[in-house]
Amino acid sequence: MAKQNYNPAEIEPRWQAYWEEEGVFRCLNPGDAGFDESRPKYYVLDMFPYPSGAGLHVGHPEGYTATDIMARFKRMRGFNVLHPMGWDAFGLPAEQHAIRTGTHPAISTAENINMFRRQLKALGFSYDWDREFATTDEEYFRWTQWIFSQLYERGLAYVSEVPVWWCPEMGTVLANEEVINGRSERGDFECERRPLKQWMLRITDYAERLLADLDGLDWPESVKTMQREWIGKSEGAEVSFQVAGHQDAVIDVFTTRPDTLFGASFMVLAPEHPLVDQITSAAQKDAVADYKRMAASKSELDRTDLAREMSGVFTGAYGLNPLFAADDPRAKLPVWIADYVIVTYGTGAIMAVPAGDDRDFRFTQEFDLPVPAIFAPKTGDADRDAAIAAGKECFVGEAPYINSSNAEIDLTGKSMVEAKKLVIEYLSGREVGKSKITYRLRDWLFSRQRYWGEPFPVLHYEDGSHALVPDSDLPITLPEVDDYRPSGRPEALLAKAEDWVKTRDAAGRECKRETNTMPNWAGSCWYYLRFLDPKNSQRFVSEAAEKYWMPVDLYIGGVEHAVLHLLYARFWHKVLYDLGQVHTKEPFQKLYNQGMILSFAYEDERGATVPVSDAEEDGEAYRHKKTGVPLKQVVAKMSKTLQNVVNPDEVISDYGADTLRLYEMFMGPLADAKPWNTKDVPGTHRFLNRVWRLICPEDSEQGSIHAHLAAERDSDADLERLLHRCIHKVAGDIERLAFNTAIAAMMNFVNEATKAGDKLSRSQALRFVQCIAPFAPHLGEELWSRLGGGEVLVYASWPLVDESLLQDDMVEMAVQILGKLRARIQVPADAGEDVILEMARAAVKDQLAGKTIRKEIVVKGRLVNFVAN
Repeated sequence: MAKQNYNPAEIEPRWQAYWEEEGVFRCLNPGDAGFDESRPKYYVLDMFPYPSGAGLHVGHPEGYTATDIMARFKRMRGFNVLHPMGWDAFGLPAEQHAIRTGTHPAISTAENINMFRRQLKALGFSYDWDREFATTDEEYFRWTQWIFSQLYERGLAYVSEVPVWWCPEMGTVLANEEVINGRSERGDFECERRPLKQWMLRITDYAERLLADLDGLDWPESVKTMQREWIGKSEGAEVSFQVAGHQDAVIDVFTTRPDTLFGASFMVLAPEHPLVDQITSAAQKDAVADYKRMAASKSELDRTDLAREMSGVFTGAYGLNPLFAADDPRAKLPVWIADYVIVTYGTGAIMAVPAGDDRDFRFTQEFDLPVPAIFAPKTGDADRDAAIAAGKECFVGEAPYINSSNAEIDLTGKSMVEAKKLVIEYLSGREVGKSKITYRLRDWLFSRQRYWGEPFPVLHYEDGSHALVPDSDLPITLPEVDDYRPSGRPEALLAKAEDWVKTRDAAGRECKRETNTMPNWAGSCWYYLRFLDPKNSQRFVSEAAEKYWMPVDLYIGGVEHAVLHLLYARFWHKVLYDLGQVHTKEPFQKLYNQGMILSFAYEDERGATVPVSDAEEDGEAYRHKKTGVPLKQVVAKMSKTLQNVVNPDEVISDYGADTLRLYEMFMGPLADAKPWNTKDVPGTHRFLNRVWRLICPEDSEQGSIHAHLAAERDSDADLERLLHRCIHKVAGDIERLAFNTAIAAMMNFVNEATKAGDKLSRSQALRFVQCIAPFAPHLGEELWSRLGGGEVLVYASWPLVDESLLQDDMVEMAVQILGKLRARIQVPADAGEDVILEMARAAVKDQLAGKTIRKEIVVKGRLVNFVAN
């Protein structure tokens, strides 16, 4: 007869096979046979993973384990739980692999998905795999194309020629955040700015709603702040400056400080501004052209870096300040171009007020421009106040106005609010300005020149017009191509498929298909809705499923998606809400960002990183294996270069999936970044061994349990109290996503139960197994089965807690004399003040001897203090 010991390699695959064969995690929808609509719902979702060729590392399962614990816990609490998984599978990496190897992206993507699925299943996650899909599935991107069609029909999708980052090596347009210092973030290829016709989405039409609706969401405040800053609401005025000598040239400027218009001394246009060539004088044309070329090679991040040196070129033109008559010397403002002004921010032009703006002031110092003083602050520094009033220093903020008047308005003595209103009224009355609200948010550039993406359902005609492909003809699928390499020209890769591009519309007219593809953001904008009803061929989601399951109750993912993914998904959701397709204004009610799991790496004295394979321990220090140079151990992101990536397959092979799950949850608070340390994993494994030994005798017959657990008997009162406290603590901590402290509570119970020996009853063992099951589900199922728990543990009800057992029978109280601790006493928790005082006096009777008690202070449950002398 085989002897038994805790053996995850045998237990875990067996239970995983059982769960899959029995469809244990299959989730029913309203209308399905057996669906219980009386139960509350809980929709818990992971951020859509991209299936890379590298597979999972141990950092990936952290968030997945957290959602799985919550899913399993909510099932045990009687909820209908939706916990799906799928794949954000379009994107550049698969296409670059195709360029290198000639392998179709669909093939490598399928291989990667198979690897990811195997790894996730090996971790025992309770996903409903019947709902699995990839964004590359035709039945999925059919509906992505359909949603684009809805945007198009509402006027929210349009074509515009915009300056974009073009990467010749990749053959595609890159988003601003994908370019660093003029080079692609992926591949480090040189990029250049080019004007290209691109599909844009009018996300700016939803800016105010995207901002206002953040208030009702249970999200980290830091994420809300990032979204608010990205949307960037500003209230102020739009001011029109006529260009002297150019009747048809007017520069519109947005400013949040119209009250400082009296202090404008020059203007700055973005180098790409459409008026630049028109207003540039003959003498300045060459200098302006050279500067424009230089600016085109810089990223927006570099151009707006506050620490960089100022640069710019005078155009030779002058704008006229509308607060002054055209012949007033104060009216003429020289117009410059400078790269710190971005054409897509606001109007792409600014009025420069150096007396009230640091950057404008620095510009005047660089190019010897005037600084009209408009403020006379009282900072408490007389020398600084005098310098500001003389235009020799800048002051940012609110201060008394000086030199701020014309024949009709005078800002002297006005507050900032009053001054803004006065100036706006003046400008509005002369039709040269108006109050305005603007947003930093810009319309979403929605085109890519790649192959591996969703084709647009758009047809183009010779006359320049375009139209949608009828819904009945969706999906538009990708053509087969022989060569995935970019042409080096700013054209889409699909243009190579000429037979596919040339087509006829429903009326038989010749036309061409759109050759750009959608960005990989498209598929991840709405996947949470398709999970509700993934097999529906008539609608992107059924009305009943959407109304029952939405919104997502818990959404867990990395903070790196705090802005773009969440903002884009919220935008699409609001459009669908306006169309009456969904019933909630927001998709994700609660958001939680897990911290990154890092790994140890090494640095030499210069701060250069060293691969793990080149480092060796030297006592308590580290040295380079080849050079002997001292190394410092540091914490860094896992990367192939540093050779510090830890594969979960290896951990599962050595210790089991339950150990990996429990270790990651015990490392520290879920939201914190923390370093992976393989040396600590065995400690978690030993804890699970102790749980096993609590139920199963070692080296006994396979399937047996301790004799004292074979039949029910009365439970030990002390253990019962400890167990109720453990169950209460674990349940509360799971709700708070405080998994590390929940595990600590279970460890404490196991310690006490182990000391108690055969006092542990079968009922107590069963309830504790229920408690640990969300964290270590394979071990939980095995022990539940051996103890004769009945139905599969996944759906066993969470154990009830007797509130009375959470209270202490006795409490410890400090006894003080004149505030100094003299003794400690144990008193009944429900003892009255008289009893407490009697016990306290007895405890310190020797110290009180010969003294007169002036006052007795009792703080129940904490202390007694005698004021005596």
